[in-house]
Amino acid sequence: MIRTRIAPSPTGNPHIGTIYQALFNYASAKKHQGKFIVRIEDTDRTRFVKGAEEVLFNSLDWFGLTEDESVRKGGEYGPYRQSERLTIYHKYAQELIEKGHGYYDYYKKEEAGKKNDYDKNVKERILTHSNEKPPKSIEEMIKRGDWVVRMRVPKNRKITFTDEIRGEITFDTSEVTEQVLIKSDGFPTYHFAVVVDDHLMGITQILRAEEWLSSTPKHVLLYSYFDWEMPLIYHTATLRNPDKSKLSKRHGHTDVLWFKEEGYLPQTILNFLGLLGWTHPEEKEIFSLVEFIELFELKDIRPIAPIFDLTKLNWMNGVYIREMKVADLVKALKDYQSQFGEQKNIFDSLDEKKFHEIVSLGQSRINTLKEFYPLIKHFLPDSEFVLENDVSKEVAKTLQEEFGKISDWQKDAILDVLRAVLKKHSIRMPVLYTIVTGQERGLPLPESLEILGKEIVISRLHKVL
Repeated sequence: MIRTRIAPSPTGNPHIGTIYQALFNYASAKKHQGKFIVRIEDTDRTRFVKGAEEVLFNSLDWFGLTEDESVRKGGEYGPYRQSERLTIYHKYAQELIEKGHGYYDYYKKEEAGKKNDYDKNVKERILTHSNEKPPKSIEEMIKRGDWVVRMRVPKNRKITFTDEIRGEITFDTSEVTEQVLIKSDGFPTYHFAVVVDDHLMGITQILRAEEWLSSTPKHVLLYSYFDWEMPLIYHTATLRNPDKSKLSKRHGHTDVLWFKEEGYLPQTILNFLGLLGWTHPEEKEIFSLVEFIELFELKDIRPIAPIFDLTKLNWMNGVYIREMKVADLVKALKDYQSQFGEQKNIFDSLDEKKFHEIVSLGQSRINTLKEFYPLIKHFLPDSEFVLENDVSKEVAKTLQEEFGKISDWQKDAILDVLRAVLKKHSIRMPVLYTIVTGQERGLPLPESLEILGKEIVISRLHKVL
């Protein structure tokens, strides 16, 4: 059975790159009736953020990428949180030591993280740093402190492995450091835990960012030391900004929450991410997750670094919005407004039928959910504004008089009045729009006024005079 996974760290809101990896892993598992697993890599306790796990799972659910096994779903390969698997790591670290592939190394805690804090050409530094004998077990090591477990790296050897996207890759062991496997606090490093967990959880395909490519020789060595079969491995190209810089947290559009706040639809984002690493056989740009799963294969991921173009994402989101049923868009807009809007439940103040008409009118004129509220503020019951000069008030008075003469309140009759007033006062439509609504722009004026109703329109004009 195909078993894929993502293994994010609970260090904050999920990065859009995590969703990028999750999409491909999820699609591959579902295409082959396999399992998609989420494992929490929380062994770096200094970066742990409370509540980050919940935010991650909420994000996966929002995108429709819900996992089959995890800390919340359970499964036969648990625990799925690394901090709950320490005894497992200790067991396998001890096995490596007994086989001669690992060793205890004296390593002061205060030296951790310093540049050049370890000379990989010296196998063991115990005697030069301490008169103590090395620990006899992981438990003793933790009690004594200032000791770690490292892996041995053989001299003058070539390590070759196949990346299913990039082909055969070779490293020399002189480029591979004797990695710390178990830290002095008993927690594993990423490089050890990821190998042990992927093997024990039956992972068949490893998909991760290319930044981990240089670390793969360490993992290859560990698989060989344990005599385990290594899963197929795929390193995806790094997502980049239009200026070719790496898409990083320094930029505002890396946090999944940012995309929610900006009013993007989850199905649009998945479509967009899919196109960043893969090409539709028919070169289609708009396709559903179901279609993506049907056609996608991991081997087809492009090795070229994709450009994360927000302009294209905006366009795609507009396409998705225009293709939505009005009832679905109504729900999406209300949900968005209740979470991120200036006035949380303001849409509930509008008559349901009238709100559907407003949404239908605005559907072709927005690219994001966020753009809707500014366009329709003049429909809201508490909409108030002030005319700043006598000329504007004179135009408003003319409009009030002419609108009062309309017997059949519909957009064509309203448009006739607007044209006549434009001509009489020698003004342009944007000026007239501001006089009638208090906004510089918005939805088409005749249609907007028709939906508002004659009585409300005349009443509002009266208030500004």
